[in-house]
Amino acid sequence: MQKYVILSRLSPDALKDPKGFKKLAEHVKDHIKKECPAVAWKESHVVMGRFDIVDLIESDDPKQVEKAVMIIRTYGHCITETMPATPWKDFLDLL
Repeated sequence: MQKYVILSRLSPDALKDPKGFKKLAEHVKDHIKKECPAVAWKESHVVMGRFDIVDLIESDDPKQVEKAVMIIRTYGHCITETMPATPWKDFLDLL
């Protein structure tokens, strides 16, 4: 399966209270699970820097990845950047 990295930055208006983040994350997760069955969520990390969240997913259907990203943007109130990722070992094997 193709791996993808999704970098997300929350809109300043996304939350009025940080405690609401759990509810927002569950809402986004539920929509993706329901609407993007070909997307397998692997990991999510909170990061400090230009982005707030790094998600690692897998899918063989790029259209489903696009849909998942649009759900994150819409329901998660985020700006995103998405890129395919190749495991380091696989990359070295190509050389």
